[in-house]
Amino acid sequence: PVLMWVQALDVLLERMKASGFDFSQVLALSGAGQQHGSVYWKAGASQVLTSLSPDLPLHKQLQACFSVRDSPVWMDSSATAQCRRLEAAVGGPRALSSLTGSRAYERFTGNQIAKIYQQNPEAYSHTERISLVSSFAASLFLGSYAPIDCSDGKPSECWGPWWVWTCGQHEPRPPGWVPGLPPTWGCLGFAPWPCVASANQGPLLSSASLAGMKLEEGDIAVSLGTSDTLFLWLREPMPALEGHVFCNPVDSQHYMALLCFKNGSLMREKIRDESASGSWRELSEALRSTEMGNGGNLGFYFDVMEITPEIMGRHRFSAENHKVPAFPREVEIRALIEGQFMAKRTHAEGLGYRVLPKTRILATGGASHNRDILQVLADVFGSPVYVIDTANSACLGSAYRAFHGLAAGTDVPFSEVVKSAPPPRLAATPTPGASQVYEALLPRYARLEQRILSESRGPPE
Repeated sequence: PVLMWVQALDVLLERMKASGFDFSQVLALSGAGQQHGSVYWKAGASQVLTSLSPDLPLHKQLQACFSVRDSPVWMDSSATAQCRRLEAAVGGPRALSSLTGSRAYERFTGNQIAKIYQQNPEAYSHTERISLVSSFAASLFLGSYAPIDCSDGKPSECWGPWWVWTCGQHEPRPPGWVPGLPPTWGCLGFAPWPCVASANQGPLLSSASLAGMKLEEGDIAVSLGTSDTLFLWLREPMPALEGHVFCNPVDSQHYMALLCFKNGSLMREKIRDESASGSWRELSEALRSTEMGNGGNLGFYFDVMEITPEIMGRHRFSAENHKVPAFPREVEIRALIEGQFMAKRTHAEGLGYRVLPKTRILATGGASHNRDILQVLADVFGSPVYVIDTANSACLGSAYRAFHGLAAGTDVPFSEVVKSAPPPRLAATPTPGASQVYEALLPRYARLEQRILSESRGPPE
Protein backbone atom coordinates (compact mmCIF):
# COMPACT_ATOMS: atom_id res chain seq x y z
CA PRO A 1 0.00 0.00 0.00
CA VAL A 2 1.40 3.39 -1.00
CA LEU A 3 -0.14 5.05 2.05
CA MET A 4 1.74 2.59 4.28
CA TRP A 5 5.01 4.16 3.08
CA VAL A 6 3.63 7.65 3.62
CA GLN A 7 2.45 6.83 7.13
CA ALA A 8 5.79 5.15 7.88
CA LEU A 9 7.51 8.46 7.10
CA ASP A 10 5.05 10.26 9.39
CA VAL A 11 5.83 7.81 12.21
CA LEU A 12 9.59 7.97 11.65
CA LEU A 13 9.78 11.75 11.70
CA GLU A 14 7.50 12.00 14.75
CA ARG A 15 9.73 9.57 16.62
CA MET A 16 12.81 11.57 15.64
CA LYS A 17 11.12 14.76 16.81
CA ALA A 18 10.08 13.15 20.10
CA SER A 19 13.65 11.94 20.68
CA GLY A 20 14.96 15.48 20.41
CA PHE A 21 16.68 15.07 17.05
CA ASP A 22 18.02 18.45 15.88
CA PHE A 23 16.60 18.83 12.36
CA SER A 24 18.31 22.21 11.97
CA GLN A 25 21.60 20.35 11.54
CA VAL A 26 20.36 18.54 8.42
CA LEU A 27 22.05 19.93 5.29
CA ALA A 28 21.07 17.34 2.71
CA LEU A 29 18.87 14.27 2.27
CA SER A 30 19.19 11.21 0.12
CA GLY A 31 17.73 7.73 0.32
CA ALA A 32 17.15 4.31 -1.21
CA GLY A 33 13.77 2.84 -2.11
CA GLN A 34 12.50 -0.70 -2.56
CA GLN A 35 13.60 -1.90 -5.99
CA HIS A 36 11.33 -1.82 -9.05
CA GLY A 37 8.31 -0.46 -7.17
CA SER A 38 6.17 2.16 -8.91
CA VAL A 39 3.79 4.78 -7.50
CA TYR A 40 0.90 6.20 -9.55
CA TRP A 41 -0.04 9.81 -8.75
CA LYS A 42 -3.67 10.63 -9.51
CA ALA A 43 -4.55 13.70 -11.58
CA GLY A 44 -4.47 16.73 -9.26
CA ALA A 45 -1.96 15.21 -6.85
CA SER A 46 0.72 17.76 -7.75
CA GLN A 47 -1.49 20.56 -6.43
CA VAL A 48 -1.88 18.71 -3.13
CA LEU A 49 1.89 18.16 -2.94
CA THR A 50 2.65 21.83 -3.41
CA SER A 51 0.19 22.91 -0.72
CA LEU A 52 0.87 20.44 2.10
CA SER A 53 0.05 21.69 5.57
CA PRO A 54 2.57 21.27 8.40
CA ASP A 55 -0.36 20.82 10.81
CA LEU A 56 -1.61 17.49 9.41
CA PRO A 57 0.07 14.08 8.90
CA LEU A 58 1.14 13.40 5.33
CA HIS A 59 -0.91 10.22 5.00
CA LYS A 60 -4.09 12.13 5.86
CA GLN A 61 -3.41 14.77 3.21
CA LEU A 62 -2.38 12.36 0.47
CA GLN A 63 -4.94 9.60 0.92
CA ALA A 64 -6.81 10.52 -2.28
CA CYS A 65 -3.70 11.17 -4.38
CA PHE A 66 -2.95 7.72 -5.83
CA SER A 67 -4.70 6.11 -8.77
CA VAL A 68 -3.27 2.66 -7.93
CA ARG A 69 -3.62 1.84 -4.24
CA ASP A 70 -1.05 -0.95 -3.99
CA SER A 71 2.33 -0.53 -5.65
CA PRO A 72 3.67 -3.48 -7.64
CA VAL A 73 7.14 -4.34 -6.31
CA TRP A 74 10.03 -6.67 -7.14
CA MET A 75 8.19 -9.85 -6.08
CA ASP A 76 5.52 -9.42 -8.78
CA SER A 77 6.08 -11.85 -11.67
CA SER A 78 2.79 -11.38 -13.53
CA ALA A 79 4.04 -9.27 -16.47
CA THR A 80 5.36 -12.06 -18.73
CA ALA A 81 3.19 -11.03 -21.69
CA GLN A 82 4.48 -7.47 -21.47
CA CYS A 83 8.09 -8.72 -21.30
CA ARG A 84 7.71 -10.78 -24.45
CA ARG A 85 6.03 -7.90 -26.27
CA LEU A 86 8.82 -5.51 -25.28
CA GLU A 87 11.55 -7.91 -26.41
CA ALA A 88 9.78 -8.52 -29.71
CA ALA A 89 9.56 -4.77 -30.31
CA VAL A 90 13.35 -4.40 -30.37
CA GLY A 91 14.37 -7.70 -31.98
CA GLY A 92 14.56 -10.12 -29.08
CA PRO A 93 15.98 -10.39 -25.53
CA ARG A 94 19.64 -10.08 -26.56
CA ALA A 95 18.93 -6.95 -28.59
CA LEU A 96 17.11 -5.46 -25.60
CA SER A 97 20.02 -6.30 -23.31
CA SER A 98 22.52 -4.70 -25.69
CA LEU A 99 20.35 -1.58 -25.86
CA THR A 100 19.40 -1.17 -22.20
CA GLY A 101 21.69 -3.38 -20.12
CA SER A 102 19.02 -6.01 -19.31
CA ARG A 103 16.61 -8.32 -21.03
CA ALA A 104 12.96 -7.98 -19.96
CA TYR A 105 12.12 -9.16 -16.45
CA GLU A 106 8.61 -9.36 -15.03
CA ARG A 107 9.58 -7.42 -11.92
CA PHE A 108 11.01 -4.47 -13.87
CA THR A 109 9.06 -1.26 -13.60
CA GLY A 110 8.50 -0.60 -17.30
CA ASN A 111 6.77 -3.94 -17.78
CA GLN A 112 4.66 -3.37 -14.66
CA ILE A 113 3.58 0.01 -16.01
CA ALA A 114 2.71 -1.53 -19.38
CA LYS A 115 0.58 -4.16 -17.62
CA ILE A 116 -1.39 -1.51 -15.71
CA TYR A 117 -1.80 0.50 -18.93
CA GLN A 118 -3.25 -2.56 -20.70
CA GLN A 119 -5.23 -4.20 -17.89
CA ASN A 120 -6.34 -1.20 -15.84
CA PRO A 121 -6.79 1.58 -18.41
CA GLU A 122 -9.13 3.59 -16.17
CA ALA A 123 -6.54 3.88 -13.40
CA TYR A 124 -3.84 4.66 -15.95
CA SER A 125 -5.95 7.38 -17.58
CA HIS A 126 -6.36 9.04 -14.16
CA THR A 127 -2.58 9.01 -13.54
CA GLU A 128 -0.67 12.25 -14.07
CA ARG A 129 2.77 11.03 -12.97
CA ILE A 130 4.53 7.75 -12.22
CA SER A 131 7.35 7.66 -9.67
CA LEU A 132 9.74 4.98 -8.58
CA VAL A 133 9.59 4.34 -4.84
CA SER A 134 12.81 6.34 -4.51
CA SER A 135 11.70 9.42 -6.46
CA PHE A 136 8.33 9.11 -4.67
CA ALA A 137 10.09 9.37 -1.31
CA ALA A 138 12.05 12.41 -2.49
CA SER A 139 8.82 13.97 -3.79
CA LEU A 140 7.32 13.85 -0.29
CA PHE A 141 10.17 16.00 0.98
CA LEU A 142 10.26 18.30 -2.05
CA GLY A 143 6.55 19.01 -2.19
CA SER A 144 6.77 18.45 -5.94
CA TYR A 145 7.58 15.58 -8.28
CA ALA A 146 11.22 14.56 -8.00
CA PRO A 147 13.09 13.43 -11.10
CA ILE A 148 14.44 9.90 -11.41
CA ASP A 149 18.12 9.25 -10.83
CA CYS A 150 20.16 8.25 -13.90
CA SER A 151 21.25 4.89 -12.52
CA ASP A 152 17.58 4.04 -11.96
CA GLY A 153 16.22 4.63 -15.40
CA LYS A 154 18.07 6.80 -17.91
CA PRO A 155 17.22 5.56 -21.40
CA SER A 156 19.84 5.43 -24.11
CA GLU A 157 19.37 8.16 -26.70
CA CYS A 158 18.82 5.45 -29.33
CA TRP A 159 16.06 3.58 -27.52
CA GLY A 160 13.38 5.06 -29.73
CA PRO A 161 9.59 5.45 -29.38
CA TRP A 162 9.03 2.01 -27.84
CA TRP A 163 10.42 3.39 -24.56
CA VAL A 164 7.59 5.91 -24.47
CA TRP A 165 5.13 3.07 -25.14
CA THR A 166 6.61 1.14 -22.25
CA CYS A 167 7.05 3.74 -19.58
CA GLY A 168 6.74 7.35 -20.67
CA GLN A 169 8.93 8.66 -17.84
CA HIS A 170 10.37 12.15 -17.80
CA GLU A 171 14.07 12.46 -18.45
CA PRO A 172 16.13 11.33 -15.43
CA ARG A 173 18.57 13.67 -13.72
CA PRO A 174 22.27 12.96 -13.10
CA PRO A 175 23.39 11.85 -9.61
CA GLY A 176 23.81 14.67 -7.14
CA TRP A 177 20.99 16.86 -8.47
CA VAL A 178 19.93 19.00 -5.51
CA PRO A 179 16.63 20.87 -5.43
CA GLY A 180 15.49 22.64 -2.29
CA LEU A 181 13.21 21.71 0.59
CA PRO A 182 9.91 23.64 0.81
CA PRO A 183 8.90 25.55 3.94
CA THR A 184 6.35 22.81 4.83
CA TRP A 185 9.03 20.97 6.78
CA GLY A 186 9.90 23.97 8.93
CA CYS A 187 7.52 22.62 11.57
CA LEU A 188 10.09 19.94 12.36
CA GLY A 189 12.89 22.45 12.67
CA PHE A 190 14.63 21.82 9.33
CA ALA A 191 16.90 24.69 8.41
CA PRO A 192 15.45 26.82 5.59
CA TRP A 193 15.92 25.30 2.15
CA PRO A 194 18.49 22.58 2.77
CA CYS A 195 19.56 20.64 -0.27
CA VAL A 196 17.86 17.36 -1.08
CA ALA A 197 19.82 14.84 -3.11
CA SER A 198 17.40 12.87 -5.26
CA ALA A 199 16.72 9.57 -3.51
CA ASN A 200 18.20 6.62 -5.32
CA GLN A 201 16.30 3.41 -5.98
CA GLY A 202 18.33 0.96 -8.03
CA PRO A 203 17.99 -2.76 -7.60
CA LEU A 204 18.26 -4.22 -4.11
CA LEU A 205 20.97 -2.37 -2.07
CA SER A 206 21.96 -0.94 -5.42
CA SER A 207 23.81 2.27 -5.98
CA ALA A 208 23.36 3.43 -2.40
CA SER A 209 25.33 0.36 -1.33
CA LEU A 210 27.86 0.99 -4.08
CA ALA A 211 28.34 4.41 -2.54
CA GLY A 212 28.20 3.16 1.05
CA MET A 213 30.88 0.56 0.47
CA LYS A 214 33.10 3.12 -1.29
CA LEU A 215 33.64 0.88 -4.30
CA GLU A 216 36.41 1.79 -6.69
CA GLU A 217 37.19 0.58 -10.20
CA GLY A 218 38.07 -3.12 -10.14
CA ASP A 219 36.24 -3.78 -6.85
CA ILE A 220 33.31 -6.14 -6.28
CA ALA A 221 30.57 -5.72 -3.68
CA VAL A 222 28.74 -8.83 -2.51
CA SER A 223 25.55 -8.53 -0.51
CA LEU A 224 24.87 -11.85 1.25
CA GLY A 225 21.25 -11.47 2.27
CA THR A 226 17.92 -13.19 1.70
CA SER A 227 18.90 -13.04 -1.93
CA ASP A 228 22.55 -12.54 -2.85
CA THR A 229 23.56 -9.59 -4.99
CA LEU A 230 26.81 -8.82 -6.77
CA PHE A 231 27.75 -5.25 -7.73
CA LEU A 232 30.55 -4.66 -10.22
CA TRP A 233 32.28 -1.48 -11.27
CA LEU A 234 32.73 -1.73 -15.06
CA ARG A 235 34.51 0.42 -17.61
CA GLU A 236 33.55 -1.65 -20.68
CA PRO A 237 30.34 -3.60 -20.00
CA MET A 238 29.20 -6.62 -21.98
CA PRO A 239 25.39 -6.81 -21.57
CA ALA A 240 24.13 -10.40 -21.53
CA LEU A 241 20.85 -12.28 -21.13
CA GLU A 242 21.55 -12.53 -17.40
CA GLY A 243 22.38 -9.68 -15.08
CA HIS A 244 21.92 -5.94 -15.50
CA VAL A 245 24.10 -2.98 -16.48
CA PHE A 246 23.33 0.52 -15.18
CA CYS A 247 24.87 3.96 -15.18
CA ASN A 248 27.39 4.18 -12.37
CA PRO A 249 25.77 6.33 -9.64
CA VAL A 250 29.07 7.81 -8.45
CA ASP A 251 31.00 8.07 -11.75
CA SER A 252 29.01 9.05 -14.83
CA GLN A 253 31.76 7.84 -17.19
CA HIS A 254 31.59 4.24 -15.95
CA TYR A 255 28.97 1.56 -15.35
CA MET A 256 27.57 -0.55 -12.54
CA ALA A 257 26.61 -4.16 -13.21
CA LEU A 258 24.34 -6.12 -10.94
CA LEU A 259 23.68 -9.84 -10.61
CA CYS A 260 20.90 -11.09 -8.37
CA PHE A 261 20.74 -14.66 -7.02
CA LYS A 262 17.44 -15.53 -5.39
CA ASN A 263 18.69 -18.60 -3.45
CA GLY A 264 20.86 -16.74 -0.95
CA SER A 265 20.74 -16.91 2.82
CA LEU A 266 17.49 -18.91 2.86
CA MET A 267 19.32 -21.69 1.00
CA ARG A 268 22.31 -21.44 3.34
CA GLU A 269 19.98 -21.67 6.31
CA LYS A 270 18.27 -24.77 4.88
CA ILE A 271 21.57 -26.60 4.38
CA ARG A 272 22.66 -25.45 7.84
CA ASP A 273 19.52 -26.96 9.32
CA GLU A 274 19.79 -30.19 7.32
CA SER A 275 23.55 -30.80 7.54
CA ALA A 276 24.81 -28.81 10.53
CA SER A 277 22.12 -29.36 13.17
CA GLY A 278 20.92 -25.81 12.66
CA SER A 279 24.27 -24.48 13.93
CA TRP A 280 26.42 -21.90 12.15
CA ARG A 281 29.34 -23.09 14.28
CA GLU A 282 29.01 -26.62 12.88
CA LEU A 283 28.67 -25.24 9.37
CA SER A 284 31.90 -23.29 9.86
CA GLU A 285 33.66 -26.37 11.20
CA ALA A 286 32.57 -28.30 8.11
CA LEU A 287 34.06 -25.64 5.85
CA ARG A 288 37.34 -25.73 7.77
CA SER A 289 37.52 -29.54 7.71
CA THR A 290 37.07 -29.91 3.93
CA GLU A 291 39.60 -29.07 1.24
CA MET A 292 39.37 -26.32 -1.33
CA GLY A 293 37.67 -27.68 -4.41
CA ASN A 294 35.75 -30.23 -2.34
CA GLY A 295 37.51 -33.17 -3.98
CA GLY A 296 35.93 -32.20 -7.31
CA ASN A 297 32.37 -32.53 -5.99
CA LEU A 298 30.12 -29.73 -7.24
CA GLY A 299 26.60 -28.78 -6.19
CA PHE A 300 23.82 -26.50 -7.46
CA TYR A 301 21.13 -25.65 -4.89
CA PHE A 302 17.97 -23.85 -6.02
CA ASP A 303 14.94 -24.59 -3.84
CA VAL A 304 13.09 -21.72 -5.54
CA MET A 305 13.39 -20.80 -9.20
CA GLU A 306 16.72 -19.06 -9.57
CA ILE A 307 17.15 -15.77 -11.42
CA THR A 308 20.76 -16.30 -12.48
CA PRO A 309 20.29 -18.68 -14.27
CA GLU A 310 16.65 -19.87 -14.45
CA ILE A 311 17.14 -23.27 -12.79
CA MET A 312 15.31 -25.03 -9.97
CA GLY A 313 16.16 -28.05 -7.83
CA ARG A 314 19.27 -29.55 -6.26
CA HIS A 315 21.89 -31.01 -8.56
CA ARG A 316 25.01 -32.81 -7.30
CA PHE A 317 27.95 -34.02 -9.38
CA SER A 318 30.90 -36.22 -8.50
CA ALA A 319 34.44 -35.46 -9.62
CA GLU A 320 33.71 -37.58 -12.71
CA ASN A 321 30.66 -35.40 -13.60
CA HIS A 322 28.21 -38.15 -12.64
CA LYS A 323 24.96 -37.03 -11.01
CA VAL A 324 24.69 -38.29 -7.44
CA PRO A 325 21.66 -38.21 -5.12
CA ALA A 326 23.46 -37.00 -2.00
CA PHE A 327 26.78 -35.90 -0.52
CA PRO A 328 28.24 -36.57 2.95
CA ARG A 329 27.32 -33.82 5.41
CA GLU A 330 30.60 -31.85 5.23
CA VAL A 331 30.82 -32.20 1.44
CA GLU A 332 27.24 -30.94 1.09
CA ILE A 333 28.01 -27.80 3.07
CA ARG A 334 31.14 -26.94 1.10
CA ALA A 335 29.41 -27.77 -2.21
CA LEU A 336 26.70 -25.21 -1.41
CA ILE A 337 29.04 -22.38 -0.35
CA GLU A 338 31.60 -22.99 -3.10
CA GLY A 339 28.87 -23.36 -5.71
CA GLN A 340 27.20 -20.09 -4.74
CA PHE A 341 30.47 -18.18 -5.12
CA MET A 342 31.55 -19.95 -8.31
CA ALA A 343 28.20 -18.98 -9.81
CA LYS A 344 28.83 -15.35 -8.89
CA ARG A 345 32.28 -15.28 -10.46
CA THR A 346 31.17 -17.16 -13.59
CA HIS A 347 28.29 -14.77 -14.30
CA ALA A 348 30.30 -11.67 -13.37
CA GLU A 349 32.89 -12.60 -15.97
CA GLY A 350 30.06 -13.11 -18.44
CA LEU A 351 29.22 -9.39 -18.05
CA GLY A 352 32.80 -8.36 -18.82
CA TYR A 353 34.28 -8.33 -15.34
CA ARG A 354 37.83 -9.53 -14.80
CA VAL A 355 39.55 -10.07 -11.46
CA LEU A 356 42.54 -7.72 -11.30
CA PRO A 357 45.58 -7.80 -8.99
CA LYS A 358 44.15 -4.77 -7.12
CA THR A 359 40.61 -6.21 -6.86
CA ARG A 360 38.95 -6.04 -3.45
CA ILE A 361 35.74 -7.79 -2.52
CA LEU A 362 33.55 -5.82 -0.14
CA ALA A 363 31.02 -8.01 1.65
CA THR A 364 27.85 -6.96 3.45
CA GLY A 365 24.69 -8.70 4.66
CA GLY A 366 24.10 -11.34 7.31
CA ALA A 367 26.56 -13.97 6.04
CA SER A 368 29.37 -11.39 5.96
CA HIS A 369 29.68 -11.95 9.71
CA ASN A 370 30.81 -15.56 9.14
CA ARG A 371 34.57 -15.58 8.58
CA ASP A 372 34.64 -19.12 7.15
CA ILE A 373 32.09 -18.25 4.48
CA LEU A 374 34.13 -15.15 3.64
CA GLN A 375 37.25 -17.34 3.37
CA VAL A 376 35.59 -19.42 0.65
CA LEU A 377 34.59 -16.17 -1.10
CA ALA A 378 38.21 -14.95 -1.01
CA ASP A 379 39.50 -18.30 -2.31
CA VAL A 380 37.03 -18.59 -5.21
CA PHE A 381 37.71 -15.04 -6.45
CA GLY A 382 41.39 -15.05 -5.55
CA SER A 383 41.01 -11.64 -3.94
CA PRO A 384 40.97 -10.26 -0.38
CA VAL A 385 37.58 -9.74 1.26
CA TYR A 386 36.76 -6.63 3.28
CA VAL A 387 33.77 -5.73 5.43
CA ILE A 388 32.40 -2.43 6.67
CA ASP A 389 31.42 -1.84 10.26
CA THR A 390 27.78 -1.17 9.51
CA ALA A 391 25.16 -3.71 8.51
CA ASN A 392 23.14 -1.13 6.55
CA SER A 393 25.37 -0.12 3.66
CA ALA A 394 22.41 1.33 1.73
CA CYS A 395 21.63 3.77 4.54
CA LEU A 396 25.29 4.75 4.88
CA GLY A 397 25.56 5.14 1.11
CA SER A 398 22.53 7.43 1.09
CA ALA A 399 24.28 9.68 3.60
CA TYR A 400 27.45 9.71 1.48
CA ARG A 401 25.43 10.59 -1.62
CA ALA A 402 23.66 13.40 0.20
CA PHE A 403 27.08 14.72 1.26
CA HIS A 404 28.27 14.44 -2.33
CA GLY A 405 25.16 16.29 -3.46
CA LEU A 406 26.28 19.36 -1.51
CA ALA A 407 29.43 19.47 -3.62
CA ALA A 408 27.81 18.48 -6.92
CA GLY A 409 27.97 21.97 -8.38
CA THR A 410 31.76 21.97 -8.09
CA ASP A 411 32.20 18.68 -9.99
CA VAL A 412 33.99 17.07 -7.07
CA PRO A 413 34.52 13.32 -7.65
CA PHE A 414 32.62 11.06 -5.29
CA SER A 415 35.88 9.38 -4.23
CA GLU A 416 37.22 12.76 -3.07
CA VAL A 417 34.13 13.48 -0.97
CA VAL A 418 34.29 10.19 0.96
CA LYS A 419 38.08 9.80 1.19
CA SER A 420 38.10 10.57 4.93
CA ALA A 421 35.35 8.05 5.73
CA PRO A 422 36.39 4.92 7.68
CA PRO A 423 38.01 2.34 5.38
CA PRO A 424 36.65 -1.21 5.12
CA ARG A 425 38.27 -3.83 7.33
CA LEU A 426 40.20 -6.81 5.95
CA ALA A 427 38.34 -10.03 6.82
CA ALA A 428 39.88 -12.79 4.67
CA THR A 429 42.74 -13.28 2.21
CA PRO A 430 43.04 -16.06 -0.40
CA THR A 431 44.56 -19.31 0.80
CA PRO A 432 47.84 -20.13 -0.99
CA GLY A 433 47.06 -22.33 -3.97
CA ALA A 434 43.41 -21.26 -4.17
CA SER A 435 43.76 -19.64 -7.60
CA GLN A 436 45.01 -22.86 -9.20
CA VAL A 437 42.20 -24.91 -7.64
CA TYR A 438 39.35 -22.67 -8.74
CA GLU A 439 40.76 -21.65 -12.11
CA ALA A 440 40.55 -25.35 -12.92
CA LEU A 441 37.06 -25.80 -11.42
CA LEU A 442 35.30 -22.72 -12.81
CA PRO A 443 35.08 -23.85 -16.47
CA ARG A 444 33.72 -27.20 -15.33
CA TYR A 445 31.17 -25.50 -13.09
CA ALA A 446 30.01 -23.35 -16.03
CA ARG A 447 29.65 -26.40 -18.30
CA LEU A 448 27.62 -28.29 -15.71
CA GLU A 449 25.36 -25.29 -15.18
CA GLN A 450 24.68 -25.20 -18.91
CA ARG A 451 24.00 -28.94 -18.84
CA ILE A 452 21.39 -28.51 -16.08
CA LEU A 453 19.85 -25.58 -17.93
CA SER A 454 19.59 -27.59 -21.15
CA GLU A 455 18.09 -30.59 -19.37
CA SER A 456 15.53 -28.40 -17.58
CA ARG A 457 14.37 -26.90 -20.88
CA GLY A 458 13.99 -30.29 -22.53
CA PRO A 459 14.72 -31.14 -26.16
CA PRO A 460 14.01 -28.49 -28.81
CA GLU A 461 10.61 -28.69 -30.48
